[in-house]
Amino acid sequence: MIYTSGGANFGKYIETGQKSASMSSTKSPVTVRKATTTSSPSKSTTATKNSSSPSATRKPSGTSSPTPSTKKEATSPKPPIAGAFQKREAEATNFSKFYERGDMPVSVEHRATGNKVLWKVEIEKLDYHHYLPIFFEGLREPKEPHKFLAREGIKDLLSKGGSKILPVIPQLILPIKMALNTRDPEIVCTTLHIIQQLVLSAEMIGEALVPYYRQILPMFNLFKSKNTNIGDQIDYSQRKQENIGDLIQETLEILETHGGDDAFINIKYMIPTYESCVQTQSL
Repeated sequence: MIYTSGGANFGKYIETGQKSASMSSTKSPVTVRKATTTSSPSKSTTATKNSSSPSATRKPSGTSSPTPSTKKEATSPKPPIAGAFQKREAEATNFSKFYERGDMPVSVEHRATGNKVLWKVEIEKLDYHHYLPIFFEGLREPKEPHKFLAREGIKDLLSKGGSKILPVIPQLILPIKMALNTRDPEIVCTTLHIIQQLVLSAEMIGEALVPYYRQILPMFNLFKSKNTNIGDQIDYSQRKQENIGDLIQETLEILETHGGDDAFINIKYMIPTYESCVQTQSL
């Protein structure tokens, strides 16, 4: 009884064991993945990026790419010249307009020895308040015959004017100032000669010009030191009285000599480098 039951149970156990073994053998086989030796794509892509990047291409050590600041310095224009001594273009004056219209009592008389001003009216009968300022405006005329008539006409008017010149002084300041402001060496030299003749033409004219030094003397201060350094060569402009520096010095001495007691103070205020000629003579 026991043997048979035990045998039966053992038989059952054997049967169940065989079933479990058969079931385990019928399961799907386990697939084992083999490790591949392929390199990661991140490393390859970074290598290609580094090779294609512009920083990877090395440049020679001697050459350097221009910075934006150097480009601006290369393209920036140079500062303009101040042009303190540059000529100013002279515009047409009333003298040329009146002469072309036939209102001026002068004309050119051509002679074998040289041209001369022909007066259609006696100079003593002319109205100096009207004609003398117009002739002074003609100092800026660059063309002939206006230039010749204006300059020679002023000399004739000043030589025969006498007491008629002093009341007209305030009307002559603006034409003188405009003639000096042209900065043309020829016009400036001619104007300086005219100022000298104006001061010496009659009494009290030098003192009458003192209040107007601030309008006249700025150009004197600008050109006072303009002398050409030519070494031991001959300067023919001194003989022709066309040296601006020497003419300004002579004109200032004439203005101080005939300007009264206040002349030197006002000249020194406008031209600090000027030294008195009256005080040195008295010493």
